[in-house]
Amino acid sequence: MTPLLHQPHHDGSALYVENPHPALGDSVTLRVRVPAAYELHGLCVRSLRDGEPRIDRATIERADAHERWWRVPLLVHNPVMHYRFLLDRVDGGYTWLTAGGLFDRDVTDDHDFRLSTHAPPPAWVADSVVYEVFPDRFARSGNTAPLPDWATARDWYDDPVEYRDLAGLGHVYGGDLAGIEQHLDHIEQLGCTTIYLTPFFEAPSNHRYNARSFGHVDPLLGGDEALSSLSRAVHDRGMRLLGDLTTNHTGDEHEWFRAAVADPDAPEAAMYYWREHPDYVAWQGVPTLPKLNWSSAELAARLVTGPDSVVAHWLREPFRLDGWRVDVANMTGRYRGDDRALQVARDIRQAMAEVDPDTLLVAEHGHDHTPDLPGDGWHSVMNYGGFLKPLWQWLVDEQTPVADFLGLPVRIPRRGGEQLVAAIADFGARVGWPARLANFNLIDSHDTARLRTVCGSAERHLVGAGLMFTLPGTPMIFAGDEIGLTGVTGEDSRRPFPWNRPERWDHDLLAGYRELARLRHRHPALREGGLRWAQVDADGLVFLRESPTERLLVSACRAATEPAVLPLAALGASRCTARYGPAAAVIADGTLTLRRDRAALTVWSLD
Repeated sequence: MTPLLHQPHHDGSALYVENPHPALGDSVTLRVRVPAAYELHGLCVRSLRDGEPRIDRATIERADAHERWWRVPLLVHNPVMHYRFLLDRVDGGYTWLTAGGLFDRDVTDDHDFRLSTHAPPPAWVADSVVYEVFPDRFARSGNTAPLPDWATARDWYDDPVEYRDLAGLGHVYGGDLAGIEQHLDHIEQLGCTTIYLTPFFEAPSNHRYNARSFGHVDPLLGGDEALSSLSRAVHDRGMRLLGDLTTNHTGDEHEWFRAAVADPDAPEAAMYYWREHPDYVAWQGVPTLPKLNWSSAELAARLVTGPDSVVAHWLREPFRLDGWRVDVANMTGRYRGDDRALQVARDIRQAMAEVDPDTLLVAEHGHDHTPDLPGDGWHSVMNYGGFLKPLWQWLVDEQTPVADFLGLPVRIPRRGGEQLVAAIADFGARVGWPARLANFNLIDSHDTARLRTVCGSAERHLVGAGLMFTLPGTPMIFAGDEIGLTGVTGEDSRRPFPWNRPERWDHDLLAGYRELARLRHRHPALREGGLRWAQVDADGLVFLRESPTERLLVSACRAATEPAVLPLAALGASRCTARYGPAAAVIADGTLTLRRDRAALTVWSLD
């Protein structure tokens, strides 16, 4: 196999795509980097126009002793242009360069690069570091709202109770929105720029995904005024605030559902799925979560398209949310013969843009999200499939107490770096570059075990966090990760933040998170640069993040492994400067040797 640094390369970043956000009819210049050792008779771009392939020849734009840059214009003839490159090799035959890699055989069009005319995600997203907060478990302010009948108060340092039998749904710890506001210094000093709140609507549970109404903030969290106060405080710091909305279901105590049950002829009845009234369809069979039916124009108007819709209401003053994360977005609008998911996403995005075109729409999606990101609906997803899952498999400790693998009835398998890179490439190849940069790269969330428990060590935890900050995508930290909180399951991971017990904090890890966030904010290549793999083996990864203004080299290893030896000519560098981590690099005899004697992540600037 051709060494990675000696392979031709193209991605959606500014080095290779002159205009990543074209209009229909534009001509966009594409570039391909081809090492001199990879000899070609010629290079062409193959694009699809109205579904039919078209071939256009590229020309050499510049060349030196080490590489050639080919250039070819692409006419943006359709709203989403699929393209790939045909490499006519001197040694005979041809190779396809696609978003999925190099192929010496014909492959399907879903491997193609994509260039979209749809409006991209807001520019601020790729520059963000997101902090996820589960309000009941983050911080108490002393809110004295009376406890409702469904709720049982818990001491702040009690371990959460699993609620597979619903026993723990009513256990509340007293965290509220004012508590979050009181700890904004911590979030800002961590380097986070966006706060994502799990649901704040009134609901008879601690997670609030079973809303009683979408009209008000739960009094246990401080009510509407607490959210408007938090929003003002967040925006005064130049930060942003995201909400969490369930478009797939409501709670069974929701005002709409109660009206539907009471009268099968009520307009609300058409907003839900029924087997035979009053027998209703529920999400995953959970009776407290009746499923919404998006064939109902009444539902669409109330939730999305109407002038006073739920989606729009919370984006306006005094709440001023900067966007929505949508719960189980992959199931919204889908039931048996119905599939309105993509249209729902488009309608939500349009409604949001009419209030504020700079708002973000993020989908929760736990597996293959790529068919749901054509570019005109969800801006991005929580990247479980293309980041969290393969990362866990690379970093997992063989003695981890996590008993299943995110819903699969197996323990987390331990796989090598080659499989990690292949999974990242598979998912990244099938969405446009803007969506890839906006996808939330997460190492865990309120629905999963904590990475610290999965990987079993602070060193590997920090490697995982480092990859979250340095690979393409938007980092998302679940509150408490930065101090080393643990958790075997989603509920166990929702342990309250131990503000008054700093002896429980991993302060070295916290310092590492802060340094990684500073690194990302300082270096545009980590936010928008292309990705080129340099060396991959079972225990180690080496890759480049490159923009028109800088190039960074990143080395990550899960354990001690052999040094990485890279040819300077292929790197196009004569020296390197350490930017993060335990730097140990030696330049001699035309090579750069990276020592990798422990689990660590290191970043260098190349000159």
